[in-house]
Amino acid sequence: MFNRFHRQTLYYVSQALSLQVLNAQAAPSVATSVMATDQTMLRARVMATSSGKRGRGKIVNISGGGATSPRPGFSAYAAAKTALVRFSETLAHEVAERSIDVNSIAPGVLNSRLTRAVLDAGPDRVGRHEYEAAENTARGPIDGRERAAELCTFLASAASDGITGKLISAQWDPWPSLAEHRTDLNGSDVYTLRRVLPRDRGFTWDTT
Repeated sequence: MFNRFHRQTLYYVSQALSLQVLNAQAAPSVATSVMATDQTMLRARVMATSSGKRGRGKIVNISGGGATSPRPGFSAYAAAKTALVRFSETLAHEVAERSIDVNSIAPGVLNSRLTRAVLDAGPDRVGRHEYEAAENTARGPIDGRERAAELCTFLASAASDGITGKLISAQWDPWPSLAEHRTDLNGSDVYTLRRVLPRDRGFTWDTT
């Protein structure tokens, strides 16, 4: 995902900070999706236990892929990515007093192994919508790797200190300016997963 510039930047940042960028890979079944997510969570916990000794700790988990909306045909994958978001937010609260920031990112459209697996499976197995989306991704030229890498670099830097417990979209959120809104972010549930209540949509029949 990272080009030479981002790898070099993250290398130098990691010398001053405790840094971990984690990605639970796409998996073909419920069992392997859960296993990949468990391994990511375990690595994050190990890192959180040892971080903060050389400076501010940073943990960035790669989510997306259906974490915020249903993804028919990819229930295990989407559920695993959603679990990673909730885990990241919870861990952020647990380690907040130790100067460790924990965030998740949604990288956006990526021409990845999952894209090729969807194309290999065919529309009958994955559904016409998923198959056509994979075809469009494979044809390009849109690929979110560069933007996702830039977001990871930002979250690994001192510019993002104090931004924690959030799910941030590399493609759609104004993350380059988030440091200017740190107070608003920390005092709200912006960029988090939440249950939507009827009153949030203007309905009054849930009041008792």
